[in-house]
Amino acid sequence: MVKEGNKAPDFLGKNQDGNPIKLSSFKTKKNIVLYFYPKDMTPGCTVEACDFRDEFKKFKNTKIIGISCDSPERHQKFIDKYDLPFELISDENKKICEKYGVWQEKKLYGKTFMGIVRSTFIIDKTGVVKKIFQKVKVKGHVDEVLEILKKI
Repeated sequence: MVKEGNKAPDFLGKNQDGNPIKLSSFKTKKNIVLYFYPKDMTPGCTVEACDFRDEFKKFKNTKIIGISCDSPERHQKFIDKYDLPFELISDENKKICEKYGVWQEKKLYGKTFMGIVRSTFIIDKTGVVKKIFQKVKVKGHVDEVLEILKKI
């Protein structure tokens, strides 16, 4: 399980263009906001992505990366439809989600299933996890993230 104060687990995933992206390639350059969300084009996930988009200029020296289990092609459609200025990583095999502990049992309308629990990890330039937001409520979340980044 990932904990605040620990090194962020490295991973290799494909972005919306199908290009390999490795977390460690960003370390020492920028802080990283790594946010996990359930599914492209769904209401809550769209609001969250658009909130990050709308406040994107405030994220100075910070790389925003979204991760879900959707395919790179679906990520590209999501980016195109909502003009998202950051990368989305495809985790179709759920290895990144499992590494970060966000692939969990969920309940909806009385049904139990496995899925991504909306979570955000703020990682500093040295690769250390500074803050973890679990079971994120979309409304106001971007402001919470910006507040933490001011302290790093």
